[in-house]
Amino acid sequence: MDRRLVLVRHGQSEGNLKNIFTGWRDLALTEQGIAEASGVAQRLQALDVRFDIGFTSRLRRAWQSCSIILENMGQADVRQCRNAALNERDYGDLTGLNKDEARTRWGDDLQKILPAVMRGDRTLVVAHGNSLRSLVMVLDRLSPESVTSVEFATGDIHLYRLAADTTVAQRQVSLASGEI
Repeated sequence: MDRRLVLVRHGQSEGNLKNIFTGWRDLALTEQGIAEASGVAQRLQALDVRFDIGFTSRLRRAWQSCSIILENMGQADVRQCRNAALNERDYGDLTGLNKDEARTRWGDDLQKILPAVMRGDRTLVVAHGNSLRSLVMVLDRLSPESVTSVEFATGDIHLYRLAADTTVAQRQVSLASGEI
């Protein structure tokens, strides 16, 4: 049984471009973000990856990336489930503020996915850095302190194969930058 889980950070959004806390702002992809999602599709095709189901947040930049990836892979018919549990964190009053300005001002101070993977559905999750970090923390058995160093650049791919006991049997990372 092929228990495959692929985690992808969405392509660049207007918020990423402006270096702002976007949180739950529903921003579209930039042209670069569209190109990044297309590039993810090409890299996944080169790895001969196929999907049975896709999960994404309810935010446009994630579901738009997921749709672009699947369409470019010739898999537009794959069912996509949008769930707010995969949304970016809500930054409250920080939403819309430039991250560097906020740092200067204040200082530096999933239930639906696993069953699909375990029944053998090749599963794609396209979401946000923080929600993906939470999944990686569980999958890679990282502490809350160590997971803060895990970065997902736009267009990065983390591929997992899970064993029958839900532990990670194989992990592969394909960075948008081309580095491994």
